[in-house]
Amino acid sequence: MAKAVDRAELVQLTLATCMAEAFSLLPASMDSADARVLMISIGLQESEFTSRVQKLDGGRPGPAHGLWQFECGGGVKGVLEHPVTKGLAEQVCAKRSVKAVKEAVWLRLATDDVLAAAFARLLLYSDPNPLPCPGRPDMAWLYYLRNWRPGKPRQRDWPANYQLAVQAVGH
Repeated sequence: MAKAVDRAELVQLTLATCMAEAFSLLPASMDSADARVLMISIGLQESEFTSRVQKLDGGRPGPAHGLWQFECGGGVKGVLEHPVTKGLAEQVCAKRSVKAVKEAVWLRLATDDVLAAAFARLLLYSDPNPLPCPGRPDMAWLYYLRNWRPGKPRQRDWPANYQLAVQAVGH
């Protein structure tokens, strides 16, 4: 039971700090319950909000950085180059004092949770489909798979992560 409480507290802290600040760097219309639920679910799925550098089997560092686990040539490149997010990503990078080039952003994601949250929201924004409404874990799972393309998706963990996200956001 203690683990569930710790996870819930960590989610609340993430919402109140890096996610709140990230949303302040983006257009107000990008902040919604739908976005928050999906971002929290994905953050829990990817890093449990505890690991800023991916850990491979044996403890070696992996290619993904940040609480939402972006790879340099994957999510980082995608957000920086997608026509819908490119300008917004450049603005966020300028506000976070990082060059808007994939290597610089990828390195910074390991230490800048606000940048990581902003890039997570921008990656979701690049999907032309509407965000799934809270209460639709099946649709949220498919949205996550389509946008993050995880190597080891762990579908068994999604329902609990999604439920915790819905509770944290208040839906």
